Amino acid sequence: MSKVVIIMGSKADLDWANKIVDALNGFKIDSECFIASAHKVPLECYNIIKEQEMHNPVFITIAGMSNALSGFSDAQTNCPVIACPPVGDSFAGADIYSSLRMPSGVAPMVILNPKNAALAAAKIIGLNNDEVRTEVSKFQEAQRQKLIEDNSSIRSN
Repeated sequence: MSKVVIIMGSKADLDWANKIVDALNGFKIDSECFIASAHKVPLECYNIIKEQEMHNPVFITIAGMSNALSGFSDAQTNCPVIACPPVGDSFAGADIYSSLRMPSGVAPMVILNPKNAALAAAKIIGLNNDEVRTEVSKFQEAQRQKLIEDNSSIRSN
């Protein structure tokens, strides 16, 4: 595992995917993006998953509204799948339920924040990749230091 494969349900998800890619770059993780709707082109989606699965990636799926993509992807591979759906305004956020409720034996992780989805992927890859694990540790330490500095800045005034 050294790569993240991002599958979007449509091109409308590209901005969301780019946020994930940017965060992955910070962990020095390669990524590749595809567009393949589980509803509209399931065979194409299946073929992408099977082709990419040979490289043992972490998959991140991006699909809003009726998110069949995450469950479909997870059911087709033994690789980790992280669902990172953009929550829409149309249904007052209720469209998230299509990412949360999965049939038995289908278990994509759901992470709503693109940077956190990248972090989760980095942690998974870091289990077997020392360089990525080091990048995750540096990131976490920087987060801690920022809070310490922020606390100091309000306490010294």
